[in-house]
Amino acid sequence: MTSAAEKERFMKKALRLARKGAGSVSPNPLVGAVIVKHGTAVGQGYHRVFGGAHAEINALTNAGPKARGADLYVNLEPCCHHGKTPPCVDALIEHGIRRVYVGMVDPNPAVCGKGIRKLKKAGVDIETGLLENECRRLNESFIKYVTKQTPFVILKAAATLDGNIATPAGDSKWITSEKSRTYVHKIRASVDAVMVGVGTVLADDPLLTVRLYKGVKKDPVRIIVDSALRIPLSSNVLKPELAEKTIIATAGVRAASKKAKTIRGRGARILSVPLKGARPDLRKLVALLGKRQISSLLIEGGSEINASALASGIVDKVMLFYAPKIIGGKKAIGMVGGDGVRYIADACQISDASVRRVGCDVLVEGYINKGTR
Repeated sequence: MTSAAEKERFMKKALRLARKGAGSVSPNPLVGAVIVKHGTAVGQGYHRVFGGAHAEINALTNAGPKARGADLYVNLEPCCHHGKTPPCVDALIEHGIRRVYVGMVDPNPAVCGKGIRKLKKAGVDIETGLLENECRRLNESFIKYVTKQTPFVILKAAATLDGNIATPAGDSKWITSEKSRTYVHKIRASVDAVMVGVGTVLADDPLLTVRLYKGVKKDPVRIIVDSALRIPLSSNVLKPELAEKTIIATAGVRAASKKAKTIRGRGARILSVPLKGARPDLRKLVALLGKRQISSLLIEGGSEINASALASGIVDKVMLFYAPKIIGGKKAIGMVGGDGVRYIADACQISDASVRRVGCDVLVEGYINKGTR
């Protein structure tokens, strides 16, 4: 009889393997698999790249004949449909896997319990819900994308202890430590797209690439929210080596302008987005991004786009880095601009918050209660 501690140990190993695919498998989920026989791992694998073999297949290949009569630990229900690869359940049955421990049921309507039912019908023992919360957290972007067809949105900001992201003069380099900045680049490497407002481009002319994180596999798509198409043609994101993965979200009338044509000529894309007031409608924007198979989006802009994103309800998660510094001053730039709320009861509520150290800084993570703000 396998103990609860042993089950958790192997599922945690599957989760560690799954994380290795971050930044390479989207819009597919992160999946790791471990094949265990007589209490020993005899095979393992993870989904390495979109369109490539799934975790279960890689684990079966790694285990070889030892897979027959063994147990499989996998953080997500094995697939039962033909996509870019054949169904994993068929391979598991063929190789004689006797028991499968599943972290969570696949929310994809094409699977959603069908894989489990097929395995059970073939006589394979199934146990579900092992470390389910951890499994769901790992694939939170996939879960939202496959059920809502819109990206999972993370709002990241770096501030001083008094909540400011820049001095009254606009200076913001560098508020947080190098360790925090490296960690942010790691996050960039794991998401499909990073978004800023044109104000950030005008002030900082960022590259929006992954540089500090050594495990980089690819840069995210760069999205610039720019209703009036104010972006300078000399901007870094429009340079030849970067333009191809840059999207400018602008008002419809601007999308047909001569400047827009020039930007398209550089290789960048112009996305026409309806306005909500004077700004692009961010809810419509994320819906359009979902249609482009962008399943995760990191907002790294200034106080105004932070305010717009929160007010529009598109933010799912916040990652707020606080440095042990104080700027002070009434004209310093706060983390969230706009008009704010009038009453505390109307404040944006954060749930499931956690706090940890990153170098000398403090990272606060949490999820937006969608009924607030």
